[in-house]
Amino acid sequence: MKLDRRHLLAATLSAPLAALPAIRRARAADGKTLRVGFQKSDPVLMVAKANKRLEALLGPKGYSVVWIEFEFGPPMLEAMRVGSIDIGLVGDTPPVFAQAAHSDLLYIGASRATSQSLLLRAGSKIQTLADLKGKKVAFGRGSSAHEFTLLVLEKAGLRYDHIQPVYLGPADAGVAFERGAVDAWSIWEPYISLFVSRPGVRTLVTNNELGERFSFVMGNGPFVRANAALTSTVLEVLTATAEYARGHHAEVAALLAGATGMPEDLWSRALVKAPFDVLPMNDELTRGQQKIADRFRALGLVPVDIKVSDIVWRAGV
Repeated sequence: MKLDRRHLLAATLSAPLAALPAIRRARAADGKTLRVGFQKSDPVLMVAKANKRLEALLGPKGYSVVWIEFEFGPPMLEAMRVGSIDIGLVGDTPPVFAQAAHSDLLYIGASRATSQSLLLRAGSKIQTLADLKGKKVAFGRGSSAHEFTLLVLEKAGLRYDHIQPVYLGPADAGVAFERGAVDAWSIWEPYISLFVSRPGVRTLVTNNELGERFSFVMGNGPFVRANAALTSTVLEVLTATAEYARGHHAEVAALLAGATGMPEDLWSRALVKAPFDVLPMNDELTRGQQKIADRFRALGLVPVDIKVSDIVWRAGV
């Protein structure tokens, strides 16, 4: 069956950038609106959106909560940079590109990342990592899949210029992959579970073979500095939400199925290895991010040296 983008998770379109100035104006008018960016691929934020715990805690303090959807991390952090959202969760790579672009954003928390894989289309003759040489590999530029691709190449002993990177967001990459326009696709859940169920699609390598990965809760710098207590409350709610979701996979799968139109059994498979945690920032996480920043800098993929510790926020510090 030919791929219809409406059947992709990300095809439920994110809030268009044209609408974001209106969201900024709404904040200017009342001054007490928390704007949270989310992706439907992130179960913790999706559960938090559904259970309305933030609304219950912040409503009595005069705050409203607005949830704004994005397809993946880089557009979310661009919206955060221009002041259109206050807090959101993204993979490990978007913050590196954002900091290199001198965005006033802060790391405020972390979470162990969901699964990532390099998928091969039906009929692919690729058998080993070394076979990627000269091949077209799709991934979002500046996304966590970008960093995952670099790790795959390092493991294979290949350089970045040994492949043909094809920079596409998840929905467009899925279409290109289905049509055979690319040879491999670096992507995360639930796209992995969605596509590996298709005839002939194979997984070449997963992040389980390359080491632990993290996602990060990011905040707009001016907002976080002006609202330290509120930021701490958001992290507490997300931490509690993750703990609840960890023990209620079936409920979360049903919720996500309803929100995305993707089958509940697909979400059940995707959530099997979901870590469901929210962690405070610490030195180890900061060092890990610095290694990622240095890797992109060494390849010339970001234009300047950055010091990740300069934009790490810790509650009460």
